[in-house]
Amino acid sequence: MGLSQRSRRYAPIALLGVAGIALAGCGAPGGAPSGGGGGDDETVTIYGTIVDDEAKLLAKSWADFEKENGIKIKYEGSQDFETQLGTRAQGGNPPDIAIFPQPGLFADYASRDLLKPAPDAVKKNAEEGWTQGWVDFGTYDGTFYGAPLMASVKGWVWYSPTKFKEWGVEEPTSWDELLTLTKTIQEKSGKAPWCAGFESGVATGWPGTDWIEDLVLRNAGPDVYDQWVKNEIPFTDPQIKAAFDATGEVLLNPAYVNAGFGDVRSINSTAFGDVAPALAKGDCALTHQASFLSGFFPEGTNIAEDGDVWAFLLPSKSPDETFITGGGEIVGAFSDSEATQKVLEYLSSPEWADSRLALGGVTSANKGVNIDAVENPILQESIKLLQDDSVTFRFDGSDQMPGAVGSGTFWKGMVAWINGSSTDDVLAQIQTGWPSS
Repeated sequence: MGLSQRSRRYAPIALLGVAGIALAGCGAPGGAPSGGGGGDDETVTIYGTIVDDEAKLLAKSWADFEKENGIKIKYEGSQDFETQLGTRAQGGNPPDIAIFPQPGLFADYASRDLLKPAPDAVKKNAEEGWTQGWVDFGTYDGTFYGAPLMASVKGWVWYSPTKFKEWGVEEPTSWDELLTLTKTIQEKSGKAPWCAGFESGVATGWPGTDWIEDLVLRNAGPDVYDQWVKNEIPFTDPQIKAAFDATGEVLLNPAYVNAGFGDVRSINSTAFGDVAPALAKGDCALTHQASFLSGFFPEGTNIAEDGDVWAFLLPSKSPDETFITGGGEIVGAFSDSEATQKVLEYLSSPEWADSRLALGGVTSANKGVNIDAVENPILQESIKLLQDDSVTFRFDGSDQMPGAVGSGTFWKGMVAWINGSSTDDVLAQIQTGWPSS
């Protein structure tokens, strides 16, 4: 999911029927730009998954642009984004702009000719500010449809430096060392070290997919990861099962989870953001979550190497290699009005990225951003990782898979797995989500 970053995730993709495609492609009745306003004060509508406090920050990030350009941006966020966007498109009333949290969903709309190709200025911003991989996410069949917005680094393991010092332990550099660290903390503290939360409304289960994706990339390698995402290697492959088995060494062990919340099954009923205050309070020692978790810690929490909380990357197979998974959004337009194009150009610029970064809680892979303006050191480090060509980066696997799998059987499979279903049964069930052709 996987903003959207902190408030992610999303409902399964609603596939459009033929009639829906025709309606959506026509835009608003009478040929007017869908959702766009007229007159001196033009309105551009934006729809996305970003909600609550993050939506307010989003509005602040473009407030100056609105004043300077005489354009009113009307943003609406929904955690039922996929379903509602499909419904609105089928009804001939899509927003001017949509912030897509999944490349797979973005490509689906582009493949149906529902999105307008991005203006040249947006393509120029993307090519100058982002690596080719990110530009490719906004490209379908050789045509560039949209630029990246924000980004996040997954695979961080958050902990308390004070507690580590008290227990006499250090950050691990391998998976075996992580398991040894877990066992040591359990023995010294007398309670489960890890806390985890999979609950996220209709998107419950997505944090579990992040564990699997991290371990497939780190242990099986990028080639296997890419083949898995494309279904060239099925979920039932031993290399994918190995990632489940490794994750299970932590998440299925009642001695290791779910500190502060209950037993193993309580993972499914614990909201993913609730682990942050539990960690800061000392109710648990370790939790696995993306860079956006920094926004969930109580106000005043000092995020620093010698502060209240800090984080290390989930170890790779080799300490000399850095593998990271991440999420982000792609911005696509259903309208090609002049006002919409101006908004698209601004959102693809380093100026907008700096404006949003200055408000805190998010990261960007835009090479033109001012990293020094970001106060949170984990977010700073995340930005550096996203911009480092020597780091092996892969986009969230479930977000690249068809919705029936990535936000369907995969999410549901993680819930069933935590509830006690066998790994083999879960893997076979997840695999059924892939289209037969």
